[in-house]
Amino acid sequence: MMERLLSRDEWKFAGVLRRADPALAVVWWILLVLRGLLPALFAIATGVLVAAVRRGGDLAAALSMVGIIFLALQVLAPIHQVVGANLGSRTSAWLYDQLTRACISPPGIGHLENPKFTTDLTMARDFDLGISGPPMSVSMDFIAGGLAEVLAGIASVLVVADYAWWAALILAGAWFATHWLLRESGVWRDRNTTEVREAQRHADYAYKLAVDPPAAKEVRLFGLSDWIIERFRSRRLYLFELRRHATRLRERPMIWSLLLVLVANLIVFWSLGAAASEGTLALGRLVTFATAAVSTNLIAFGGLSWVLDGAAAPAAAVLRLHNVIPPAGALHEGHASAAGMPAHEIRFRNVTFAYPASREQEQVLAGFDLVIPAGSSLAIVGQNGAGKTTVAKLLCRLYDPQDGAIEIDGTDLRAFDLESWRSRMAAVFQDFIRFELPLRNNVAPAGAPDDVIQQALVEAGASGLADLGTVLARGYPGGTDLSGGQWQRVALARAIAAVRLGAGLVLLDEPTAQLDVRGEAEIFDRILTATRHTTTILISHRFSTVRRADRICVLEGGKVAELGTHDELIALGGRYRTMFELQASRFGDDKEEAEAAIDVLE
Repeated sequence: MMERLLSRDEWKFAGVLRRADPALAVVWWILLVLRGLLPALFAIATGVLVAAVRRGGDLAAALSMVGIIFLALQVLAPIHQVVGANLGSRTSAWLYDQLTRACISPPGIGHLENPKFTTDLTMARDFDLGISGPPMSVSMDFIAGGLAEVLAGIASVLVVADYAWWAALILAGAWFATHWLLRESGVWRDRNTTEVREAQRHADYAYKLAVDPPAAKEVRLFGLSDWIIERFRSRRLYLFELRRHATRLRERPMIWSLLLVLVANLIVFWSLGAAASEGTLALGRLVTFATAAVSTNLIAFGGLSWVLDGAAAPAAAVLRLHNVIPPAGALHEGHASAAGMPAHEIRFRNVTFAYPASREQEQVLAGFDLVIPAGSSLAIVGQNGAGKTTVAKLLCRLYDPQDGAIEIDGTDLRAFDLESWRSRMAAVFQDFIRFELPLRNNVAPAGAPDDVIQQALVEAGASGLADLGTVLARGYPGGTDLSGGQWQRVALARAIAAVRLGAGLVLLDEPTAQLDVRGEAEIFDRILTATRHTTTILISHRFSTVRRADRICVLEGGKVAELGTHDELIALGGRYRTMFELQASRFGDDKEEAEAAIDVLE
């Protein structure tokens, strides 16, 4: 029983409050207890006042007690609301801090691409945005009010027990029974059900399509506005339907609840009336017990559950993620220095890899063998899903292979200190990051002399885009934005600057997709020149770029299908030549365009 209690989200949420701000949480709980006790104390004080009036004695003390308790009833609620709002904000900040640390701390990225964590990540990421429920600062007031009412009802039952134990038992049993009778209507309470989470995820996705700038062009171009609105409306209506269904489930048990509560109150109040008529119960005590009996209704099943769960579920999700994410994104920590590497070669030896929680652990790489001489350039081509980007991720040590090894100058990559190895690398991915920071920080996030940054921009063909101190985002004073092609040149300048600062391996994963073919060819020529003595690996679909590499690797079925220079692979007449001619044929008789502007690799 205790284990089940401690495993509940509500209990975890209570622990989160204490961890977010211990002092504020103590004040919040003290105010909660006071609010819960005051109705019972008010019933007692009222009875004392009535008794004093009946005796004709001094009313000052009794009136003062009633006044103080009444004033406290009026004052504590708004004070508690302010404390709760602050505690809610601190709790929200603490949860986001824990989520941020959990997501960014692991050296790998398996936890971010694992579908098993998608639901918890979505819930934890968006819980305080008011999409799935009120923000935490608002929820705390609802939670405080609901808990205070339940506590006040229990305190009132204890007062009634002073009259008769059976009366307290009848009233408490009747009101607590409403929780059992109406339990089915709490279906909405569990925010972790598959139905609720799926509907919420779809609704959130449609909402983001509607409001996020990246999707704006396609939404309008393809006439998707009505579809998005309908999708958002239908998913949100489904969530509201769950609430309505929960309400409908109350109808029949509500009748039984009313009958049970009515009978219980009739018995107790009949007994109180009879005792007063017989003279065995003084008027003051009658008022106390009657008032307390009325206050026991605060125990009744109310709206606390969905508000509490709306706050407790994401808090529990963050705690779950905090426990499972580190091992999911963990990598073996080596200690060897990677200084000066690779000096001879990079070797993939019988590498096998499958993404976590993929369908049937489908292998992306299976027995993958490849040797890349240090200081050379290699282009990797293949159909979508062939494993090209996976090779880059493994080299960056964002994942480790399940079998086999990647060796750098004969040393297993896992033996190197991660920071040391990554300091030897520069990478530009297709979805490279665009910092809302000055141009200087976009080229060298970790810092570099201005002359190195300027030279990198020149070599990437990005000179004159903006001053180094200009923020590359609109909305900032003096800020500006760049076109897609300009941003890609900045990202390539980032890689060139890293080489100037000592990187020995450059990974380019579709880095110039938004440049025209001649621009891409020009950029890659610049990169090859800038990284002449650096190991360079290029992943691209454009042969105008691919053919410039020293060697070309064709990936198929998770293995190397062909390997050689452009001319060697054309002469071989295999898969590479088929793909090359397929692309070239789309440009007709224009030989220059056919060789310099190949757009699609299937």
